[in-house]
Amino acid sequence: MNVSFDIPQDIEQQIRSEGVDPNCEAREVYLVELYRQHKITHHQLGEALGLDRFDTDVLLKRHGVELELSLEEFNAEVASREVKPSR
Repeated sequence: MNVSFDIPQDIEQQIRSEGVDPNCEAREVYLVELYRQHKITHHQLGEALGLDRFDTDVLLKRHGVELELSLEEFNAEVASREVKPSR
């Protein structure tokens, strides 16, 4: 899906001069907001942005979002960390 909107050219130039890609920034902010509103899961957020679990946590912290995992996500996280006994 493509979403677009116009911003004044002077703002775009200012943002780009600071080394920020407005398209990437807008995408990130929008997806984080969807997560904040419980419209997507932690896993979906990470997948959409190409981040692993830990980088997704860092992203959320940077945006001031509390980490909230569903029971299914929590159980999947626990299962992925369980050490399998060696034979």
